[in-house]
Amino acid sequence: MRKIIETAPLAALIVASLLPLTANAQATTVEGTFGAWSLYANESGDAKLCFAAATPSEKKPTTANRGSTLLYVSAWPKDGIRSEVSVKLGYPVKPDSTVTVVVGTDTFSLFPKEERAYVADATQELKLVEALKKGSKADVTATSARGTETTDTYTLSGLTQALTELGKTCK
Repeated sequence: MRKIIETAPLAALIVASLLPLTANAQATTVEGTFGAWSLYANESGDAKLCFAAATPSEKKPTTANRGSTLLYVSAWPKDGIRSEVSVKLGYPVKPDSTVTVVVGTDTFSLFPKEERAYVADATQELKLVEALKKGSKADVTATSARGTETTDTYTLSGLTQALTELGKTCK
């Protein structure tokens, strides 16, 4: 049974971070929870957005003043996007810096834009998604505009199942 997103704390956090994307849209619904990951869908007219998201299991330093932090894998089928990785860091990222994602022995570089980070190269993005599916945790390291370095650790338990469902839900 689908639940309206406002029913869970993680869901409320995610909705708040996506308000600019969903301002003219229908309600975002929780399609399922898989380990540390939740799957969401949002439809507006003929456009559909789906995403799997998780909050960090650990944030360092714990004293850093930050907003919400999330790791997403999103799909916009109408635009041909099946698995876009992005990170919401909870603070403005230092301009011209690099955000890194480490999964096992693999390191991926993302470019920052305001409070978010994205993969620039589609081939690297596919490699990152595969690494995330095979890994047990992902460490995201970034530097704030004020110079504070942060590292967020995300549990990858349930991600593969969430992405399988994302492929079924978001066609």
